[in-house]
Amino acid sequence: MTRILLTGSTGQVGWELQRSLMTLGQVIPAGREVSTTSLRMDLSQPDTIRNVIREVQPDLIINAAAYTAVDKAESEPELAMAVNGTAPGVIAEEAKLIGAGVIHYSTDYVFNGNQATPYTEQDEPDPQNIYGKTKLAGEKAIQAVGLPHLILRTSWVYGLRGKNFLLTMLKLAREREEIRVVDDQVGSPTWSRMIAESTAQILSQGKKDLMIFLSSNSGVYHLTATGQTSWYGFAKAIFEYDSKRSEYKLEKLVAIPSEQYPTPATRPAYSSLNTQKISSTFGLVFPSWQRNLELVLGS
Repeated sequence: MTRILLTGSTGQVGWELQRSLMTLGQVIPAGREVSTTSLRMDLSQPDTIRNVIREVQPDLIINAAAYTAVDKAESEPELAMAVNGTAPGVIAEEAKLIGAGVIHYSTDYVFNGNQATPYTEQDEPDPQNIYGKTKLAGEKAIQAVGLPHLILRTSWVYGLRGKNFLLTMLKLAREREEIRVVDDQVGSPTWSRMIAESTAQILSQGKKDLMIFLSSNSGVYHLTATGQTSWYGFAKAIFEYDSKRSEYKLEKLVAIPSEQYPTPATRPAYSSLNTQKISSTFGLVFPSWQRNLELVLGS
């Protein structure tokens, strides 16, 4: 049975992965906090990474852990780089030593947002904030090690767990009569469960010989729902699809420009990703972001 070491097992994507990967092998969860159900692996401490990987001896390492506080990263660049930039390289080095493969998740924020069409894997990254720079550093660290790997870039991740835009909007709708949301940043909202299930679908194709499969398909892929919208458009859809609208205090949703909602980190104005490569390589068909949102909210 394939031994799969999963980092970030309590996060949005990691929690879903534990369930999606169950039929593909033995999933061994690891997380930053001490737990009775997972091993302790703190990505800011390289020794804990090495110790766990050497103890578990996995066939595959899926790194779903990350420093994701985009604005906070501007004031904690060293910590963000340790987790997002350095740790993936350590994981890759240890994986190569034991003959394991790596799947790693990255972000649309590696791009500058100046395009008007979805970014492909061939477009040159140019991150505009610390978070994006550290995530790009992590991609490069894995690639530099030269082992069988998949780097899956996704965007605007949300779900019913953790901290994300969806949960923030649902909370505010019950507390406020008016919500103001930025309308000049465009991307593709992507459900954490879709990311996990797509990962499992990819891996299921390599069950016969995982390392040969990963070796022949190694590289960067874009994995998001189809379509695009602004944060305002996303918020509007959340409120339309929510089956519990009767509980809202909200009366007015207002679209505003980014200048009226300044943040420590600069965000790309446009970060939609082109998913043609992953679709053609692995035969995946992704739903629209609206369809996923309907499933999440029970409409």
